[in-house]
Amino acid sequence: QVHLVESGGGLVQPGGSLRLSCAASGMFFSIGVMGWYRQAPGKERELVATITFGGYSEYARSMKGRFTISRDSNRNLLYLQMNSLEPEDTAVYYCNAKDYFDNGRWYSGPYWGQGTQVTVSS
Repeated sequence: QVHLVESGGGLVQPGGSLRLSCAASGMFFSIGVMGWYRQAPGKERELVATITFGGYSEYARSMKGRFTISRDSNRNLLYLQMNSLEPEDTAVYYCNAKDYFDNGRWYSGPYWGQGTQVTVSS
């Protein structure tokens, strides 16, 4: 099992920046793909970005160039640096782990954190 806890959300003005963090804990050797998703009021949850254990990242088109995903796999930490924030970025942001490795095999998730609210408003 993987337990995920997000932090770093809050209120920011348009054009501002925020850095989200996600701490993973549990009984595992390593986590595979991790990612950030978001869900705005009245909308479905959508992908923001993903990153592999080795550091290969992918982004949703609207976030590419403004957001940067990174991870510290040794400390089981995931980050999302968000710059040039727009009101349309207002949402609950969720940390995700697709799978984890332990005892010689992979275990499938997905596993989700409880989410952290990001509000972009003047």
